Amino acid sequence: MRTLHLMRMVFLALFLLLMAGAIYAYLDVSCTTVQDIVTIDELEPRPAALIFGAGVYPNGRLSPMLADRVMTGVILYQAGKVTKLLMTGDNRILTYNEPWHMADFAVAHGAPEEAIAFDYAGRRTYDSCWRAKHIFGLDQVVLVTQAFHLPRALYLCRSLGLDAVGVAADRGVYPRRTLLWLNLREVLARLRAWFDVHIYHPQPVGGDPIDIFSPDYRGRFE
Repeated sequence: MRTLHLMRMVFLALFLLLMAGAIYAYLDVSCTTVQDIVTIDELEPRPAALIFGAGVYPNGRLSPMLADRVMTGVILYQAGKVTKLLMTGDNRILTYNEPWHMADFAVAHGAPEEAIAFDYAGRRTYDSCWRAKHIFGLDQVVLVTQAFHLPRALYLCRSLGLDAVGVAADRGVYPRRTLLWLNLREVLARLRAWFDVHIYHPQPVGGDPIDIFSPDYRGRFE
């Protein structure tokens, strides 16, 4: 009985230690970049906006959240806050290409083709931030995504060496059930982000450096 009691105490101590670590990691991701979220009016001009991909429907239409992200990027460009819009998203299969559809939407809403750059390997937020620094050579960026996603995106970019500020792209009212699911998912995603930065250090898709500011850069628009 004494051995069983000791084992229970050890498991309880380990559980409490694990919970304390998870709470610390979550708060570290959630609270250390709050001051880096600004409004469009407060934003000082920066070279590029990093616009994170999200769902695209089979007919090519952007999901409401993604449409809001891209539209916010267009507004930033038109306001003279950025000179490039780096569309970063998933393109692992030929029939699904987030950056292309994001670019089509941006052009249809007033962004010139020469303002748009493409990252086809932004499969996760970590990947997009890492590639912005190591493939596209960016030092300063504006992150464009919804408010619930910004703390994690900012934390990752800052941890990976990017001077980043964030602009929330919550232009519409989203279904309550969708927001509930996304916020629950975000808890685990923030823990994963902390783990990736401090322990795992995953290796995203690499490649040769790409200068999106070069006169020779054309992206998809040839």
